[in-house]
Amino acid sequence: MTDPTIRIRRAAVGDAAAIAEFGARTFVDAFGADNNPDDLARHLATTYNREQQTVEINDATYVTLVAEVDGSLAGFGQVRRHAAPPCVVGPEPVELHRFYVDRPWHGTGVAQRLMTEVHRAAAALGGRTIWLSTWDRNARGLAFYAKCGFVDVGGADFWVGNDRQTDRILSIATT
Repeated sequence: MTDPTIRIRRAAVGDAAAIAEFGARTFVDAFGADNNPDDLARHLATTYNREQQTVEINDATYVTLVAEVDGSLAGFGQVRRHAAPPCVVGPEPVELHRFYVDRPWHGTGVAQRLMTEVHRAAAALGGRTIWLSTWDRNARGLAFYAKCGFVDVGGADFWVGNDRQTDRILSIATT
């Protein structure tokens, strides 16, 4: 594969349907095999639909970024001003709410470029600490976040439909 042309930009309302489809597809790709189909369907229906993505794109406390490779959606990240759990002790915390890169683009630099822009977006929201939660069974994600300098600071429940799962809370100082 030749080096891709990666472009990161802020999402517009016109991107909502594509982000919803992409988010649902990559969530299923990453976690579908380990979840009950009914619980997964409930989660996807409330999280990854065009209306929800439109609300989030329009919300001033969110920054939704899309990563495009040669004009095609390859990933997206979303940071937001949101109350941090008590285990996040850094100043001015901003949440990395969503971060997905499509499987064909794993290992190509898309995720690193997107993470760089996530840091910029967090700073634009006044953040000096970025925190996130990810499933404790998400080995690939945990390894990537550790490589980016995030440290495990605690745990929290995460619901996929009616299934209570355990997420790890990770954080990093941005300054």
